[in-house]
Amino acid sequence: MVCLAAFAASVGCQYVQPVSAPPGDGSEIARLPGQIGGVFTTARPTLGAAVDDFLNRRPEYEQPLEFPHNIHVGKEIACEFCHEGVDKGPTAGIPGVRTCMICHEAIATDRPRIQQITALRDKGLDIPWQRVYGFSNEDHVRFNHAPHIRAKVECSTCHGNVGEQTVAQRSVEHTMGFCVNCHNERKASVDCQTCHF
Repeated sequence: MVCLAAFAASVGCQYVQPVSAPPGDGSEIARLPGQIGGVFTTARPTLGAAVDDFLNRRPEYEQPLEFPHNIHVGKEIACEFCHEGVDKGPTAGIPGVRTCMICHEAIATDRPRIQQITALRDKGLDIPWQRVYGFSNEDHVRFNHAPHIRAKVECSTCHGNVGEQTVAQRSVEHTMGFCVNCHNERKASVDCQTCHF
């Protein structure tokens, strides 16, 4: 069984797929062999998803627009300007159309990307960005951006050099070791309750 799981993990778990419930039991949900209630674990719907999560494999996110971080950082626009709330609370907001249009109501209005954003605004729609960073609920991590900003932790420490990116990419893996090492270097608490709940 371990060898089968290792093989499945090495090929991206495409061979570990849910199978239909046996006919006649009245169930319409997909099940894995030995699965109870249609869910492999309480947190993941399939064995493949559980293995991917265990091996810290993340999907490649496809963004609706190519956002030029390099241009905005190059013009010395502070991260907090677009990622509202990052210095005030736990969440770094992902900029929506409203935030973009603060500047682009008048700046670079002839550019195709800005025209796409303007068209979304005119239709009452927002940009469906895909979040690249974040902890899953199963990690039980309570991360708050604000104290990190107050401690003068550079955004690039956790997000890589976004000034060189055109599309947001996951260039730093937020493992427990990564976070604990940073806390140790900065003499911040490494008590479990600091990050976990």
